[in-house]
Amino acid sequence: MTRPLPENLLHERRAIRTLTLPGLIRLVTEIDDNGPISHRRGSLQGAFGDLTPGQLRHAVDAARDLGLVHTDEQAPDRYRLTASGEALAEVYDTAARWARARHFPDTSTDFVTRVQHTLQLHSRSPHASGPSPEPSAPQEALTEFLQANPRVLHHADARSAQPPAEAGRAA
Repeated sequence: MTRPLPENLLHERRAIRTLTLPGLIRLVTEIDDNGPISHRRGSLQGAFGDLTPGQLRHAVDAARDLGLVHTDEQAPDRYRLTASGEALAEVYDTAARWARARHFPDTSTDFVTRVQHTLQLHSRSPHASGPSPEPSAPQEALTEFLQANPRVLHHADARSAQPPAEAGRAA
């Protein structure tokens, strides 16, 4: 018989599910690595040519809703990271470095997959059978990020009853 998970763990799992969306990881790390994305027509889709317009809109909407990206239709730099976005980029970098050093989940994994799998380790049930994951730098970085950004937990709870949107505001 399994015991129900504590409410705070459910909140964290929902937040982690949102934070590990491939489009969101890509958007935050692209801006962190290469600077703000300009307002020029096509610059956003050009930076993410392999994402569908729906995936890209969903990533931008999630980033806006979580307070990770500042958007300004009038400024030359249309999309830039907020302080929370910069902090999340550091969590992503920490997770990727940790995973790369351990060849997790395997040696030929890309950045996004490494980040997803590493952050999802944190969301494993404490009641699951088998050894629990070692305390790690990514787990600590994620915990600090979530504590410093309660908006992420509240947003994930508000959206948990809704199916993931593939459409939304224009990117």
